[in-house]
Amino acid sequence: MSDRTMARQVLLLIWFLSLSSALGQVSYSIPEEMAKGSLVGNIAQDLGLDLKRLKSGKARIYTGDSAEYIELNKERGVLLIKERIDREALCGQTTPCALHFQIILENPMEFYSVNVEVIDINDNPPLFSKNKMVFEISELALSGARFVLERAVDADVGINGLQSYTLKPTDNFILKSHSRSGGNKNVEMVLQKQLDREKQDIIVLVLTAMDGGDPQMSGTIEIHITVLDANDNAPVCSQSVYKTSVIENSPKGMILSTVKASDADVGSNGLITYTLSNTADDAMKIVSIDETNGLLTVIGEIDFEKNKLFEIDVQATDQGGHSDTCKVIVDVIDANDNSPVINMMSKSSDISENAKLGTVTAIINVQDIDSGENGKVQCTVKDSLPFTLRSTSNNFFSLVTDGDLDRERESEYNITVTCADEGVPSLSSSVTLSLQISDVNDNAPVFDKSSYEASVQENNTPGLSIFTVRARDADFNQNARVSYILEDSSVNGVPVSSLVSVSADSGVIHAVRSFDYEQIKDFQFRVKAQDGGSPPLSSNVSVRIIIQDQNDNAPQVLYPVQSGASVVAEIVPRSADVGYLVTKVVAVDVDSGQNAWLSYKLQKATDRALFEVGLQNGEIRTVRQVTDKDAVKQRLTVVVEDNGQPSRSATVNVNVAVADSFPEVLSEFTDFTHDKEYNDNLTFYLVLALAVVSFLFIVSIIAILSVKCYRWRRERMYYKSGANLPVIPYYPPLYADVGGTGTLQHVYNYEVCRTTDSRKSDLKYVRPCSESIISLDTSGAQTLPHAQRDKLTNDDSFDQRERRKLSTQSEEEER
Repeated sequence: MSDRTMARQVLLLIWFLSLSSALGQVSYSIPEEMAKGSLVGNIAQDLGLDLKRLKSGKARIYTGDSAEYIELNKERGVLLIKERIDREALCGQTTPCALHFQIILENPMEFYSVNVEVIDINDNPPLFSKNKMVFEISELALSGARFVLERAVDADVGINGLQSYTLKPTDNFILKSHSRSGGNKNVEMVLQKQLDREKQDIIVLVLTAMDGGDPQMSGTIEIHITVLDANDNAPVCSQSVYKTSVIENSPKGMILSTVKASDADVGSNGLITYTLSNTADDAMKIVSIDETNGLLTVIGEIDFEKNKLFEIDVQATDQGGHSDTCKVIVDVIDANDNSPVINMMSKSSDISENAKLGTVTAIINVQDIDSGENGKVQCTVKDSLPFTLRSTSNNFFSLVTDGDLDRERESEYNITVTCADEGVPSLSSSVTLSLQISDVNDNAPVFDKSSYEASVQENNTPGLSIFTVRARDADFNQNARVSYILEDSSVNGVPVSSLVSVSADSGVIHAVRSFDYEQIKDFQFRVKAQDGGSPPLSSNVSVRIIIQDQNDNAPQVLYPVQSGASVVAEIVPRSADVGYLVTKVVAVDVDSGQNAWLSYKLQKATDRALFEVGLQNGEIRTVRQVTDKDAVKQRLTVVVEDNGQPSRSATVNVNVAVADSFPEVLSEFTDFTHDKEYNDNLTFYLVLALAVVSFLFIVSIIAILSVKCYRWRRERMYYKSGANLPVIPYYPPLYADVGGTGTLQHVYNYEVCRTTDSRKSDLKYVRPCSESIISLDTSGAQTLPHAQRDKLTNDDSFDQRERRKLSTQSEEEER
């Protein structure tokens, strides 16, 4: 840089500083093309700010929509070059060329205006748009005739811009320049010596354009002149500059402007032709001119984003080659003709349902090449979606989660992002993102019911399918795979797994063994449903199995006790009234419900007209007055039936003695077991007896072997299954139950029992419900505990002794 240029810049800097102090702002001056990181100025010192204030105030540069070429170093308090500055690209021919920005401070909020003038350096030579210029000049052209030459263009300004032209040789022509609006100069070639076509019909000149920089730069063009005859007046444009405007995307054929020129010549020498000259190629593709009338029309597409302004040079030429040039300046007005363009920078294809709020799923960039309000863009998504858009920086948006995600409620989202500009009418674009929600094991299996209850008939076959429990898991795939597990528990000390099993896959509950209602009526257990997640989730449910009774037990007669060892008879005095209680048949049925409802019927009797049996209570009573004609010995057969389907029954024989004294009874019942008297046909009976005895002997041998085998098998089964046979409470002879129902509920023991004779009332001690007096042996026959057996044996022995004593007394009295 020369000393003269440096002195000029220093003076200009002093002027800017004085101006900034007067206006409360700071100005700097820098040359263009400075290296990145070069110092612009000490802003902290010039503004009188402390470096601590720059840091505490979070000092920053605000440039608005302009690009940032200057950056602030808060550590040093200086302004530095951020990007290389090309003055020609930044300002073109505009002078002065300056960057305007503000420095903003917070706490308290302050801002200062800063202007940085960019000084031009001579980095561009003058250039001509063509390689040569061609003229046809009449030899009759008078001295002083002017010919407009192609102008050179220098991108630099000021002293570095185009300064002068030279023309060589100068035998016939000299150069003259005329200043125009905007600082441009028209260069004219002036004829100073008349041409002589016969001497020289072609003249070649060299036009040189030079700038004022240091070092100086230049450009050249050749001028080819063809010497013609007869045209001594050049066309003249009515205006040197035409201005017009046009909206982008205007239709083809639209008229922009009309250029007018006049020529003092007449005839063919006065005809003017309009052509475009010194016009950029892109403008030549947009505008055309009618050669005859100078009408400018649109022939191409006008795009504001490509050309905001273009200049057209129109040359008016007559038939003799004389011409004049005028300029048409066209301003392009922006229209909202570009929709926002959405670019997907990054996106996720899936997201976990337990993702945190604010998780970024996509980053998009939006561009709108329109200007002003037409280029401002806002992006939105539907409010109903658990997602929102956050603006991270200029034209960058992040799609983040804004609510809880639940794959079981929504497994996939199609998110439409719509971006619209603020033009009128507004233009918009949209893009749809598909986002899968991946599953998390956050749902435990849920059973269809809070508890289950099912029933099964006793005596079922092992492996029977009882019913099915079912649980559902709202999760997906492995997390929703449910397995069923039988929880460990016991029923009456027996593991529940020995009673039932559950299928791990289907939840079907099977009976492991055959159930006996008399042993167990119902039981409960729990089934756990567990999914296949990691860690697994589970839930359990209570299951109750009710055993339904079947009529598989016949009634059992407790009283009167049937024994072949002795004959027991009930005594009815002949003075007994109607309805006299003879005795009561006591029976039980270990079944339940209607299978245990017992009814009593009199099947056979010596005298059916004398006795009746209570249908419900089994009481045997007299139905008429006893007479002397009634037989002393009466035998009644009572049938006890339950109410099951099919019904089961038991038969009991009751011996009744109708007498007023015991000796009478004794004499009658000594032969009670002999129902027939010997008759004359003794031989027949002996043969019959022998055959019966033989048959009974053989049957007894077979029965004994069968019983032995059966007992052996039953003992094996008993010890293997550990089952407890049902117990039957025992009631002593001549005792009636207090309830009077005729059927004793086997779940209770009666505490107080009374005989038919109140003088012989007895009190029985309470026993636990599980203790039994009469039980069944392995063969199914009724047996008594040892104490009761001994007592009954002693009672029988006592009765026999008493009978013998009475018999002896009777014999002595007879003697």
